[in-house]
Amino acid sequence: MARRTARRTAAAGGIGLLLAVAGFGLAPAALADDGPQQDLVALSAPAPAELGLAGQPVEYTDTVTNTGTTTTDPLVLRFLLDGGGGLPENAASLEYRADDGTWQPVPLDFHSPAFSGELPGSFTLAPGATRTVRLRIGLPMGTPHNGDSNGGTQSLKVHTTVSRTAAGAAAATDDHVIMVDALSSALSGVPASVTAGGPGAVLTTKVTDPTASGYENITHVLLTDTHATVEVQRAGRWTALTPKTDSAEPGTSIWELDGKDFTLPPHTAKVAQIRLSYDAAAGGHRAELTDCVLVNAGAKPLSGTTFCAQRTTLDVKAAPAKASSPAPTPTATASPAAASAPSAQLAETGSNDNTPMALGAGALVLAGALTVAAATHRRRTHH
Repeated sequence: MARRTARRTAAAGGIGLLLAVAGFGLAPAALADDGPQQDLVALSAPAPAELGLAGQPVEYTDTVTNTGTTTTDPLVLRFLLDGGGGLPENAASLEYRADDGTWQPVPLDFHSPAFSGELPGSFTLAPGATRTVRLRIGLPMGTPHNGDSNGGTQSLKVHTTVSRTAAGAAAATDDHVIMVDALSSALSGVPASVTAGGPGAVLTTKVTDPTASGYENITHVLLTDTHATVEVQRAGRWTALTPKTDSAEPGTSIWELDGKDFTLPPHTAKVAQIRLSYDAAAGGHRAELTDCVLVNAGAKPLSGTTFCAQRTTLDVKAAPAKASSPAPTPTATASPAAASAPSAQLAETGSNDNTPMALGAGALVLAGALTVAAATHRRRTHH
């Protein structure tokens, strides 16, 4: 998906309504930069072009300049983040770099569909002076090891305002749209069928971060039925994995392919080789595989912000029937004339033409289908 595009200016329509909903209480005229007083302050607020849903925040800088000839009144920076109604109240974060070098939160209030907040403190600018504020914005979808799977968005509108006082009219505004994407996982090399009890099939798994956000606390899982065995190749050797279970998904084995809580830098991918096999009793059914990536998973194996690829199916064929051992050759009764024949000759008599009987092979039919609850952003599948 080509989401790494240059930011575009947000449409003016609807901003006044969003400000009212967020409690800014500004008159429509306050949004225009049309009076002599409005020309005294300029604002540049180039928000990032892209973010990763449930990823780490991305840094940018706001710049306020006094273009007039007198010192400004006290100024404040205010922010409005609109995710279009698809985000929960714990979705967004905004931080600023304090004078001591630490990152501090900009307190945000949530009034669906928007988050609103104000940079703590105020400042004044002498004629021609500039103030820069380092910010970082993100859509964490919760907190570490407590990710939320409720909803998502494909874009975030950011409206930034410089006001002369905390309750005053806007002196300058800037609007941008941040494109939002997310981690994706993919499973390739899945054969049409495998043989139960056989050596299995070697598959390739891949987790991709197409965004400007780095990711932490990632868990990459493969969901199978309980007849499957999964091995992963590490340092050139096959290592058997131990499946986990979740009471919410009975009959499902959950395999953590890359361990728990790994990281992925922006615009990178992680590839792994796995070997999938089925026990001898599994022949005769169609198996399902679901490849998912979790962010900030908690104690339960299937928790956190979850992104799942489209399900894949394959036939698990029964192993070929094994032939039974031939029946013992009957001992012929020697005639009196042959009684004195050598024993070697007696061993050649009799018959070896008995037809072996085929062994019956039972089949276990799996009941039900693997179900994975899909939140709004989970329904965007990746191939």
